Amino acid sequence: MDPQTIQKRRWAILGVLIVSLLVIVLDNTVLNVALKTIADPSAGLGASQGQLEWAINSYTLVFAGLLFTFGVLGDRIGRKRMLMIGMLLFGLASLLSSYAQTPDQLILARAAMGFGGAAVMPQTLSIITNVFEPEERARAIGLWAGAVGIGVAVGPITGGLLLDHFWWGSVFLINVPIVIAGVIGIAFLVPESRNPVRAKIDFGGVLLSIAGLILLTYGIIEGGEKATVTAPAVYGSVLAGVALLALFVWYESRIEHPSLNVRLFRDGRLSASVGAIALVFFALGGVFLFISLYLQNVRGYTPLQAGLLTLPLAAGQMIFSPRSAGLVARYGARPVAATGLTMVALALLSYHFAAVHSPIWILGITFFVQGAGMALVMTPATTSVMSVLPREQAGSGSAINNIARQVAVALGTALLGSLVASIYRNGMKPHLTALPENLRAVAGSDIGATTGVAEKLGPAGRALLSPAHDSFVHAMHITSAISAAVAFLGALVVLKWMPGRPAVEPDVPHVEQREPVEV
Repeated sequence: MDPQTIQKRRWAILGVLIVSLLVIVLDNTVLNVALKTIADPSAGLGASQGQLEWAINSYTLVFAGLLFTFGVLGDRIGRKRMLMIGMLLFGLASLLSSYAQTPDQLILARAAMGFGGAAVMPQTLSIITNVFEPEERARAIGLWAGAVGIGVAVGPITGGLLLDHFWWGSVFLINVPIVIAGVIGIAFLVPESRNPVRAKIDFGGVLLSIAGLILLTYGIIEGGEKATVTAPAVYGSVLAGVALLALFVWYESRIEHPSLNVRLFRDGRLSASVGAIALVFFALGGVFLFISLYLQNVRGYTPLQAGLLTLPLAAGQMIFSPRSAGLVARYGARPVAATGLTMVALALLSYHFAAVHSPIWILGITFFVQGAGMALVMTPATTSVMSVLPREQAGSGSAINNIARQVAVALGTALLGSLVASIYRNGMKPHLTALPENLRAVAGSDIGATTGVAEKLGPAGRALLSPAHDSFVHAMHITSAISAAVAFLGALVVLKWMPGRPAVEPDVPHVEQREPVEV
C-alpha cells in the first residue's frame, strides 16, 4: 500500500482501529454490570466475591504483564499482523468465557482474553502514529481516546439489555461479531508497518518486563484479595516485581538496542504525562468499583438502569476528547491536563457527599464532570508520550501509556477496594450479632453478600439492609476523599513538570519518510 493511498484512507483506518479498541473497552464495562448476575447460584455461576475479583483481575494481570512485550513485537514483526492475531485470540477467548461452566473456567478464559487484548491495545495507537502526520496526530488521538467514552456508554447499556433477555454468557458472546467486523476491516484497510531497523529482539529486556509487571500486578491484586499488605504473597510479589523492573531499567540503559530507551524519561513530556495518566487512573480504579455497587446494591437499580445512569460520564468523554487537541494547540498541554485532573478530583470529592437517598441527577452531573476531566487529561498526556518517541518505536510508546493506566487501575482497585471492604466490615460488625454464627462472616464480607443473606432470611433480614447501606456509603465517602486527594496530586505533578507549550516532534534522529508498508 503506497503512502498516497494510506493518506486517502487515513480516517477509515482510524475507524477500524477504534472498532478494535472498542471491543477491549466494551468487554470491561459490560462485565461490571454482570458481576451480580454471575454471582447468583441459579442465574449465574455462583461465584464468590474472591472469584469475581479474579474474573476481573486475571484479565488485568495478563494484560498489564504482556502490554510492553506485544508493543515491542509489533514494532519488530509487523503491527497489522500483531493486531489481527490479538483480535482473533480475543474473540476466541470471549467465546470460551461465554460458555464457562464454573468460576475457575471463567477466570482462565478471562486470562486468555487479557492475552489477546494485550496484543491489540498497543498496535492501535502505534498505527495511528505511523498513519497520521504530526499536524493531524493530536486530533486522531483525541478521537481514539473518545472511543473509550463510547465503550463506557455502550457497555453497561448493552450488558443490561443482554442480561434482561439472555443468559450471563451473552455479555462475552457480544464481542465475537465485533471482532469479526474488526478483523475484516484490518485485513482490507490497515497498512502493515514495522521498525525499519532490523535490530535483534531484546529478549533479556522482554523477559524482565514480563516477570516484573506480572509479579507487581499479582502482588497488588493479592493485597486487595487478602485485605492486607503483611502477607508474604503480597509484599514478596510486590518487592520482587519492583526489583525486577529496576533491573529492567538498569539493563535497558546499558545495551545497544534496548526495547525501551529509558533515557527518554528525562524528557518532561514523557515522565509528567505518564505520571498524570497513572495518578488519574489510580484514583478512578476504586471509584469505578464502588459506584457500580452503590447504584445496584444501595440504590436498587437494575443492571440496565445502572448502565443508563453512566451515560453522562460517556457523554463528557465523547464531547471533550475530540476538542481537547484544539485546546492543547491554543493553551498548551499543561493547563489543559491540569484543568482536567482538577475536574476529576472535584468529581471524586463530590462522591463524599452522596447519601443513600441523594437526588440521582446530582450523580449525573458528577459523572459528566468526571468524564470531561478524563478527556482533558488523556488526549494531551497520550499525545505528549507519543511525541517523545520516534515513529519506529511507536509500539513501545503505546505500551508505556497503557501499562501506566492498567497497573494504576489494578493498584487503585486493589488498595481502594480493600479500604472499602475493610470499613464496610467494621461498620457491619455491631449489626450482625443477632445472626447465627455460621452466617456472620458471610453476611459481613461485602454488601452483595449482606443483601443475599437478608433476602434469604425474609422479613427478619430486612433489618440488615439499612445499616448495610449506611456502612457502604460511609466507606464510599472515605475512599472518594482519598481518591480526590490522589487526583489533586496528579494536577500538581502536571503543573510542576509538564511543559506548557504544545508538544512538538522530538529532535530524535530517525527515518524521516513514512515507514515501508506492505499490502
